[in-house]
Amino acid sequence: MNHNLKHLHPYPFAKMVTLLADSIPADGYSEIKLGIGEPKHEPPAFVLDVLRENLDRISRYPTTNGMFELRQTIAHWLEKRFFLSHVDANTQVLPVMGTREAIFSFVQAVINHDAADNESTSSSASNASPLVVMPNPFYQIYEGAAILAQATPHFVPCTLDNDFKGDYRAVPKDVWARTQLVFVCSPNNPTGSVMTMEDWEYLIRLSDQYGFVIASDECYSELYFDTAPIGLLQACANLGRRNFKNCIVFHSLSKRSNLPGLRSGFVAGDAKILQSYLQYRTYQGCAMPIPHQLASIAAWQDEKHVAHNRALYQEKFALWMSELGELLDLRMPEAGFYFWIKVPEPFDGDDEVFVKALYEQANIHALAGRYLSREVDGNNPGKGYVRVALVASVEESREAISRIRKLLAA
Repeated sequence: MNHNLKHLHPYPFAKMVTLLADSIPADGYSEIKLGIGEPKHEPPAFVLDVLRENLDRISRYPTTNGMFELRQTIAHWLEKRFFLSHVDANTQVLPVMGTREAIFSFVQAVINHDAADNESTSSSASNASPLVVMPNPFYQIYEGAAILAQATPHFVPCTLDNDFKGDYRAVPKDVWARTQLVFVCSPNNPTGSVMTMEDWEYLIRLSDQYGFVIASDECYSELYFDTAPIGLLQACANLGRRNFKNCIVFHSLSKRSNLPGLRSGFVAGDAKILQSYLQYRTYQGCAMPIPHQLASIAAWQDEKHVAHNRALYQEKFALWMSELGELLDLRMPEAGFYFWIKVPEPFDGDDEVFVKALYEQANIHALAGRYLSREVDGNNPGKGYVRVALVASVEESREAISRIRKLLAA
């Protein structure tokens, strides 16, 4: 077996299972799941209709780069959403089976150990493995993919002091010199922070200087409140970089359209990088089934259901803020569907203690913040925080709020 497997951390939800193994949920309360970021709103019926109407096409092998009609639909969506003059559907867009598998496989395709060995020799350094820079806390696939690509994760802490975005200006030059890939999550999971044009420009200039690839995970980009977040490709266009050099974005229908089980997303950006990545995927064998592609076309072409979806999340955020804002340290995210909550004083700032109490006394599932982050130099930016996903219905949200009020009053 790959010896790097032993370096993988247990997945956050596996850690939660261990934490709650001896706990008994509150008696008389139905279970409310706010721990996993799995959308629970109704998927658009017209998308499911397209899926059902084309099940007979499951008998055909799909191509790795997908149907041209899907790529063209995605290209048009990108142009409209991010104010891009032109996206080439043949070279700058690649459909994928959900962004989780794409993020993982992309790292395997990008990391270049020959380049790292050459840099190590020229600098007289030893054991200088390639670096993958990522936010901390973070989506766990970034780290796991880096480890299995035999690269070393470098964590940029996202704290209240830097608006939970990470201070890339504090990253040392010797780190950038070894960096081959930078992951950005905007809107961020779990903190809800959003990159500004100034933030993007700084990273893009660093990419030009050091030659690393920027991979922007933008799966929450359509769950915003007032202003649609700027994306990496939009930032490139604003700088006149219409070839999107060294810049790649990941988008998905899971959160946007409440279709997590469809496993449909796309990768877009630098055509040169995507050409090599397509070759990698041809051998990997993750081609989207044709019925899924046709359903995806319908989803990307419609914005009404997306606006309705946003409105539901906005209603729940407003409800939580009005009912719990004085009892919990609730910070409105800039986008996304998570609250990144500082643990209240009665629980001594211990996120594990708080999530156990939520489960044992209110039968509510939340996620301990430390399970989404890593300790670096004695500091763990997730410790003392809890992630709550507002994925349950409005009615369940009201019930969860009532139970939490009772818990905090006890």
